[in-house]
Amino acid sequence: MSTGNEVMHDGVMSTGEDARIFPDVEACIDCGGCVVSCKRTWDVPRDEQRISIATMLEGQEAASGLNASSGQAIGQGESPGETAVPMQCYHCSNAPCVSVCPTDSLISKENGFVRVRDDLCIGCQYCLSACPFGAPQFPSEDEGVANLVGSGGNMDKCTMCEERQDVGKGPACAEECATDAILVGTPAQISDELDNRDSGTFFNDVAMDIIFGEDASEFQ
Repeated sequence: MSTGNEVMHDGVMSTGEDARIFPDVEACIDCGGCVVSCKRTWDVPRDEQRISIATMLEGQEAASGLNASSGQAIGQGESPGETAVPMQCYHCSNAPCVSVCPTDSLISKENGFVRVRDDLCIGCQYCLSACPFGAPQFPSEDEGVANLVGSGGNMDKCTMCEERQDVGKGPACAEECATDAILVGTPAQISDELDNRDSGTFFNDVAMDIIFGEDASEFQ
């Protein structure tokens, strides 16, 4: 794992083994910088993307006094209003995509990264159905039809820039985020940073358990 001297942005607290990636939705301004940095770093074609910004409750105001406090609003059972959420592969501890893959193309590595082995992917798209965050992409799919033998082409998704992390750099999206809305570090570091910012997690308990597994307790 790298030290703090090797990172560029405040959102990148540590990298490498045991590092996770998670959004601070209250910091996201929907600028699209993360999408651009990912495409530029990995030569992702213009009509494909490994990270996107989902706009929840577009055009709606939050409950009184809770604008720009999405996590707090949800914690109080109130509407968070319009919220921009960076959506990508979060390299979940309890990754549904891994558990449903019939060919073991998707694996959870010992260092915490969830990787796809292209040579084993049959394009069945089970992972797409299982992932609650829409991370699996099928850029070569045949009109979206998945037959028994597969017609979706190879699955593609965010790799959390594992190759960059191997040399002490943070994921491109996090290092270039203008507002440090994409957090990278251990679950404890991410939780502490959200607390320091007085930001909530936005996701419900089920999603947090999928993403962080036993470490979801760090956010309680």
